[in-house]
Amino acid sequence: MRVLGIETSCDETAAAVVERAADGTPAILSNVVLSQIEDHAAFGGVVPEIAARAHVEALDGVIEAAFADAGVTLADLDAIAVTAGPGLIGGLIVGLMTAKAMSAASGVPLIAVNHLEGHALTARLVENVGFPYLLLLVSGGHTQIVEVRGVGDYRRLGSTIDDALGEAFDKTAKLLGLPYPGGPSVEEWAARGDGKRFSFPRPLRGEARPDFSFSGLKTAVRQAANSIAPLSDRDVADICASFQAAIVDTLTERLGKALAAFTSSYPEQSDRVLVVAGGVAANKAIRAALETSCSASGFRLIAPPLALCTDNAAMIAWAGAERLAADIETGDAMSVVPRSRWPLDEAAAPLIGSGKRGAKA
Repeated sequence: MRVLGIETSCDETAAAVVERAADGTPAILSNVVLSQIEDHAAFGGVVPEIAARAHVEALDGVIEAAFADAGVTLADLDAIAVTAGPGLIGGLIVGLMTAKAMSAASGVPLIAVNHLEGHALTARLVENVGFPYLLLLVSGGHTQIVEVRGVGDYRRLGSTIDDALGEAFDKTAKLLGLPYPGGPSVEEWAARGDGKRFSFPRPLRGEARPDFSFSGLKTAVRQAANSIAPLSDRDVADICASFQAAIVDTLTERLGKALAAFTSSYPEQSDRVLVVAGGVAANKAIRAALETSCSASGFRLIAPPLALCTDNAAMIAWAGAERLAADIETGDAMSVVPRSRWPLDEAAAPLIGSGKRGAKA
C-alpha cells in the first residue's frame, strides 16, 4: 500500500509518500520537509500565527514535491494520512483541511493521525521491531515514557508535570542569549564547559513514578545566571554544561524506573527495546547516557535517524499505513476536527501540578 503523509503541527511543513509491502516491509519513497526556523529565530521561539501562514503558502508545493520525488500521483495512493493533533491549532487546520479536500476530490480514504503515534511507530519504519516496546519521547512539546503495546494501544508510564525537555533547553538558551533553536546551541556551549561548576537540582530524584519535572531546574539556572551577571563566555559554557549534566542525570534516573517496570510487566520477553524519538534525542550526551542505561538493564536502544526523530511526514504516512494494515476503524475522518491536545493514552489521568490540558499532551 502507498500512503501520503501530511504534517503541519508546528513549524515544519512536510509531506511524504511511504510504501508498506504485504509482509510489513517499509519503504520511504519521498520525505520533503520545509523548515521555518529562520522565520521564527528572531522571536526566540515559534510564533503560531507566522507558522500557520507559512504552512498555507508552502503546503501545496511541498506535496507536489513529495509526489514528484516518489514518482506517484494521487491516483496511486491507498490513503492520505494527516496529523490532526496535538499541535498548534492554526497549523493543524491547514494540513487537515488540505487532506480533506484531496480526499473529497479523489475518493482516496483519509486517516487522521495522532502526531505522537507517528513518533511511537517510527521505530518500525526503520527496524524490525515487534510489540511491545518502550518509547521515550523527548521533544520541544512532549516528554513522555510510553509502553507501546500495539498499533493504537498505548500505556503512559511517565510524563512531565510541567515543561517538556525541549522547552527547557530552548528557554535556557534564550536566558543565556543563545540562538534559536536552543537545544543545539546549549549542547555546543556545554561541550566546552565545566559541568560540575554549578550544582543544579535533579528533579523528582527518588520518586517511584517515572515522571519528570524541569521548571525548578530552569529556575535554578536563571538564579545562577543572575547571581554572576554580566556573564562571560566561560560562565555561559559552564552553566550550559552543568544544566546538561543535570538533564542527563535526571533522564537516566527517571528512565531506570520505567525500564524496571517494563521488565517486570514482560519478564518472558527476550528482546527488550527502548525507542527514543524527538529532536532532543539528537543530543550526543543524552544519547550516550541512554546507551549506557539500556546496556545495564538488558535493553536494546533504537534511535531513528535525526530526520525521522524531528517532525516529519514519513512517520505520519507510516502510522496511517500501520492503521490501514491493522484494519483499525478510524470512523468518519471527514468529520475529524483538529485537536491541540490529544493524548496517546486516553485513559491516563492528568498529573498533579501540570494542569489538565498540559498533562494530556
